[in-house]
Amino acid sequence: QVQLVESGGGLVQPGGSLRLSCALSGSICSIYDMGWYRQAPGKQRELVAIINSGGRTNYADSVRGRFTISRDNALNTVYLQMNSLQPADTAVYYCKADPILVGGKNYWGQGTQVTVSS
Repeated sequence: QVQLVESGGGLVQPGGSLRLSCALSGSICSIYDMGWYRQAPGKQRELVAIINSGGRTNYADSVRGRFTISRDNALNTVYLQMNSLQPADTAVYYCKADPILVGGKNYWGQGTQVTVSS
């Protein structure tokens, strides 16, 4: 069974940095496009960043230039480096795995809380 486990969230002051990790088990990371999403209280879940199986990345306009998504297929792990954090970045951050093969199942992690506050 495929599982995604996020870690690295916490409380940080504005302007600070955090690195989130998403560890995939039960399969191999290389057959999935991976993404980070976030959901703030009272808001819909939104895409933050994605990285496809070939390493191509894309970012939401609100985080471009501040966040960096990367993957280490050997470790079955995806990362989100978050710099210059702002209170508006406060949310639960979720990792998602989308299979590159048509018809496959996607998977979500349980989420990790990121709070940006002074």
